[in-house]
Amino acid sequence: MRAGFIVAGIVIIALGAAGFMGMLNFNQDKEVFKVGDLSATVQQTRTVPQWIGGAAVFVGLGLVVVGARRK
Repeated sequence: MRAGFIVAGIVIIALGAAGFMGMLNFNQDKEVFKVGDLSATVQQTRTVPQWIGGAAVFVGLGLVVVGARRK
């Protein structure tokens, strides 16, 4: 169980650091026009907010500490 906390913490730290540096992107489809059966959509690429990346780093650090201290 200790190793699981540590590995999960390291993975979350890595993803959080990538999010904090603006390297995690996702696509969002937005419908901008619709008349009957005819519709137009726009695909926007967005970046994960930096505060979410920072929070993930702290959560990952907490998991690593818990995994290291647990007996």
